[in-house]
Amino acid sequence: MNSRSKYKTKQRDTLLGYLEKAPGHITANDVCKYLKAQGENIGQSTVYRQLENLVDEGIINKYVIDATSPACFEYMGKESHVKADVCFHCKCEKCGKLIHMQCDELEEIQGHLYEEHHFQLDPMRTVFYGLCEACAGAVQ
Repeated sequence: MNSRSKYKTKQRDTLLGYLEKAPGHITANDVCKYLKAQGENIGQSTVYRQLENLVDEGIINKYVIDATSPACFEYMGKESHVKADVCFHCKCEKCGKLIHMQCDELEEIQGHLYEEHHFQLDPMRTVFYGLCEACAGAVQ
C-alpha cells in the first residue's frame, strides 16, 4: 500500500460510491460521464488522480489491455489491500467488450508455463482476443 496520506473528501466518497456499484470494468471516461450525468462537479484530472490513488491503496485494480484501449478499473473492495486473485481477460475484437475471467484451467496453463518453460505469465496483463458471444452470433 502506498504510504501517501489519503484524505477523506466528498469527491473521493462520491467516486467510491460509484465504483462500488459499477458493473465490471470501467474506464476513467465512464466515471467522468457518470459523475457529470449526476450533476457532480469533479474535474477529469481529479478523477484520474483519485483512480490512481485507489489503485495504490489496493481498493481498485487497473488493467492496461493494449496500446489502443484506455485503462480499465475494477472495484476490489475497501478491505482488499492484498494482491488480487489471478485473472485473465478476453477482449472482443468487434465491439471491444472486456470479459474478466477467473478460471482454474487457465491457472493450470500458467503453472505449466512456469514449470515446463520457465516463463512466469502475468495474468493481470494476459488478454485473449476473439469475438464475444453476441458478436460471434452476428457473424454467423
